[in-house]
Amino acid sequence: MSQLIQHLINGLAAGTIYALVALGYTMVYGVLKLINFAHGDVMMVGVYMGYATAFALGRQAQRSMWGVVLIFAVAMVGCALLGFLIERFAYRPLREKPRLTALITAIGISFALSYGFQLDIGFLPGASPRAFPEVIVPSEWFIIGDRDVVVWNWQVISFLIAVALMAALQFLVYRTRFGKAMRAVSFDHRTAALMGIPTDRIIALTFMLSSALAAGAGLLYAIKDTSVSPLMGLYVGLKAFVAAVIGGIGNVPGAVVGALLLGLVEEFVVGYAASTWRDAVAFGFLILVLLVKPGGLFGRVAAEKV
Repeated sequence: MSQLIQHLINGLAAGTIYALVALGYTMVYGVLKLINFAHGDVMMVGVYMGYATAFALGRQAQRSMWGVVLIFAVAMVGCALLGFLIERFAYRPLREKPRLTALITAIGISFALSYGFQLDIGFLPGASPRAFPEVIVPSEWFIIGDRDVVVWNWQVISFLIAVALMAALQFLVYRTRFGKAMRAVSFDHRTAALMGIPTDRIIALTFMLSSALAAGAGLLYAIKDTSVSPLMGLYVGLKAFVAAVIGGIGNVPGAVVGALLLGLVEEFVVGYAASTWRDAVAFGFLILVLLVKPGGLFGRVAAEKV
């Protein structure tokens, strides 16, 4: 029983990080019906912004509460600006073009970021993995029995930050004028524009918000795994996309549930089978869900006129 509880804790901690990234996919798809495959790489850029900020602060300052807040703030604001630039100069000119054109562009931006950051010139970090600074010193906050169940401080902090960000997003989407406008644009952006809603501004703010969430998730992931590299966004982004599809792409609560389920499935595979099976089982779980529910757990299959 203690082993099961430990795996549940670990799986939920991983699932909350996937959830923050999956929410970005869901928000952009809900507004534009576009799969932003560059989303994971925006997360990677945020991690490197946090990495640079932490080293600029120094060992003592980066471990203080205000130091951690500053690291998150710089990364999230920087990625919000990056998301705005990507939407403005890459996606907006293609908005009335066939969706395949925007999809190919998203893949191109993804490769440009992930492989561009492998260049070892100027401010670019190079291809070698780097150890993320220990901004949160690991410590055991809760122990059951003879270390049968251990809850680490970074797990609690990560879970609380992720839940707070998801709650803030839920409030923003369903309790504010911006959220109402965003839902109107997701229903039909042309009709929303005729009703006086500034669709360009709403879409740009959606990209900025999703990119900021990705940066926050990337920092939580880096604090957990400590090793960062330019290709980390491809791996985490793909897993988060799987989570969003499992929950029902375009559905905010579905993205969270799908991410938590994926985190638990991966943890149970690692704990009770073999770590080498983790990715295979995760994608197998996706296939199984789509066979039973083609639109995802919370999604609906609707006929679409092309």
